[in-house]
Amino acid sequence: MSGTPSSDPPPAEPRSTPADGLRLAIGTLSVFPVRPGVVDRRAGGVAMTLAPLVGTLLGVAGAVVLGGALWLGLTPLLASALAVAALALLTRGLHLDGLADLADGLGSGKPAGQALDIMKRSDIGPFGVVTLVLTLLVQVAALAETAGSGRGPVVLVTACAAGRLALTWACGTGVPAARPGGLGAMVAGTVRRGPALAVTALVLLGTAAVAAACAVLAPHPPTGPWPASLGPPAAVVAGLLAALALRRRAVRRLGGITGDVLGALVETATATALVVCAALVG
Repeated sequence: MSGTPSSDPPPAEPRSTPADGLRLAIGTLSVFPVRPGVVDRRAGGVAMTLAPLVGTLLGVAGAVVLGGALWLGLTPLLASALAVAALALLTRGLHLDGLADLADGLGSGKPAGQALDIMKRSDIGPFGVVTLVLTLLVQVAALAETAGSGRGPVVLVTACAAGRLALTWACGTGVPAARPGGLGAMVAGTVRRGPALAVTALVLLGTAAVAAACAVLAPHPPTGPWPASLGPPAAVVAGLLAALALRRRAVRRLGGITGDVLGALVETATATALVVCAALVG
C-alpha cells in the first residue's frame, strides 16, 4: 500500500574476510601504506594471527639494512644500530612508544585507572626513558654480537618474527581488554588456541630450517657447542615466554591489555630473542 512504511530489515554490516585481516596486520604493524578493508574483531583476530608474517617481512627489511651496512665496511655495532633504527622507522616507533608508556604506567604504582591515564599521556616519564634506552641498547648490542660473525641477518629476522608472535598469544581467548576502546579492545581475546599453535609451529620450523640452511652454506660453518638450527627456535621460545610473563603482569595490574601493552610485548620478545641468539648463535 502506498504510504506504508517499509518493513524490510536494515542491510547487514559487511563481514570481514581473511584478506581484511591481512591488510589490517600490515597497516597496523608497519608503515607500509595498505588501504584498510572491513575492520572488526574478526579481522583483528586474523591480523594478530598473521602478525609473525608481518614481523618476518620487517625483519627481512632490517636484515637488508644490516647487510648493506656491513658490506659498506661499517662496524657491526654501527650496522646494528642502523638496522634497529630502520625497524623503528618501519613501525612508526609505535612499539617503542608502547614500551615506554607501559613502563610509566606500571612504574607509577597507581591503581589501574590512574595507571591507564598515565599511559595515555603524550609525554614520557623517567621509567619510560630508562626502559626505552636500556631496551634499545640491549637490542643493538645483542645484534652486533651476531653481526660480527655474519649471522646477524638471520638473527634479526628471527627476533622480529618472535616479537610479533608475542602478539598472537597476547590476544588469545580469555585475555580481556583494559579499556573499552582502542586497539586492545578490538583484538583482545580474538585468537583461538589452534591457530596460535599452528602459527607458532610454522615460526619454529621456519627459523630452524633457515638457520640450518645458512649454516650449511656459510663459508665458515659454526663450531660452537649448539647445533646451528637450535639457536633461533630457542630464541623464539624465550622471547615468547618473556612476553607472556609481561602480559600476565599487565593483565593483573591493569585489568587487561591495551595497544601500549601489545607494543611493549613486541619489544620485550624481540630483545629477549636477540639476547638468546647472541648467547647461542653469536
